[in-house]
Amino acid sequence: MAGYAQPMAALGWFTRRRHLATEASVLAGEASAEAARKSSAQTPPPPEAPEPEFPVVGDERAAAFFDLDNTVMQGAALFHFGRGLYKRHFFRKRELARFAWQQTWFRLAGVEDPAHMEDVRSSALSIVKGHRVSELMAIGEEIYDEYMADRIWPGTRALAQAHLDAGQRVWLVTAAPVETATIIARRLGLTGALGTVAESVGGVYTGKLVGEPLHGPAKAEAVRALAAAEGLDLSRCAAYSDSSNDIPMLSIVGHPYAVNPDGRLRKHAREHGWRLRDYRTGRKAAKIGIPAAAGVGAVAGGTAAAVALHRRRRF
Repeated sequence: MAGYAQPMAALGWFTRRRHLATEASVLAGEASAEAARKSSAQTPPPPEAPEPEFPVVGDERAAAFFDLDNTVMQGAALFHFGRGLYKRHFFRKRELARFAWQQTWFRLAGVEDPAHMEDVRSSALSIVKGHRVSELMAIGEEIYDEYMADRIWPGTRALAQAHLDAGQRVWLVTAAPVETATIIARRLGLTGALGTVAESVGGVYTGKLVGEPLHGPAKAEAVRALAAAEGLDLSRCAAYSDSSNDIPMLSIVGHPYAVNPDGRLRKHAREHGWRLRDYRTGRKAAKIGIPAAAGVGAVAGGTAAAVALHRRRRF
C-alpha cells in the first residue's frame, strides 16, 4: 500500500480539490481504486480475440468503465442484495418493506435519488455490522444467482464484451459495496470493480465506510485514481451510465456514452454530442424517443484497502 500511496501523494491526490469533489469523495475514490486493483490482480486477463465491429479504442492505455444500476443491470444491486439477506433472516419484514418500496421507486423513476440511496446505505451498514466479510461474500454469490443474473441488460453486456474482445480492461463503477460489485464483475467476465468500501477490522464489518459512498464525484475520483495507478489515458477510455449523477465520471473520459439515460443525462448527452444507447423495451424506451434494442476478485482487496486507508488517514 505504501508504494502506491507515495506516487499518488506526489501527484497531489490527497490535498488537491477538484470541482465538485470533497475530501470524503476523494478518499472513497482512492479506497475503491486500491480495492479494485487488488481484486483484479487475482482475475486472469481475458483471452485475445479479433477486434469487433464496434467503435472502441484498441490500445493498452484504453479501458471501459460501466455504471452498474440501470446500466448493466435492471434495478439496484444493493436492493437485490437486501432481498437476499432478508431471505436469510438478516432483518425483519418491516425493513424488507422499505427495501421493496425503494426498489419499486427506483425502477419506476429510473433515476438515483440521494435520499433513497442514503437510506438504503444506512440500512445495509447496520445490517452487516458485526458480520464477517467472508460470510457476506459467500452469501453474495448465492444472491447473484437468485436475483441478479436474470436482470443483466443483454445490450450493455454486449458493449462490455466488445471492449474485452478488443483486448481492453473493463471495470464496473458503482455505489454498491465493492464486494458485491466484484462478484458481479467476475460473473460477467469483466476485469474488476470499483465500489463503495465498507470498513472492516479483522475481517469483520464495523458498520462504517471509508470516505463516502462511491456516488457522483466519488466515482470520477475512483476512475482517476485507477487510471493513474494502471497507466491509462482517460482520453482514450470509454464510460457508460444511465444517470445524470454520473456526469462527472462521463466527463473525464474521451468516449462517454449515455445508456438507458434519465431525462437530465439524455439532455446533457445531446448538448455535448455524447453517444446514446437504450436497451429498455416497451413503453418506457419509446417515450424518450430512442430506439429500444434487444441485446446482442476477491474481498481481500476491499478489506485491506479499507483498513490501510483508514489507518493512514488517522496517523
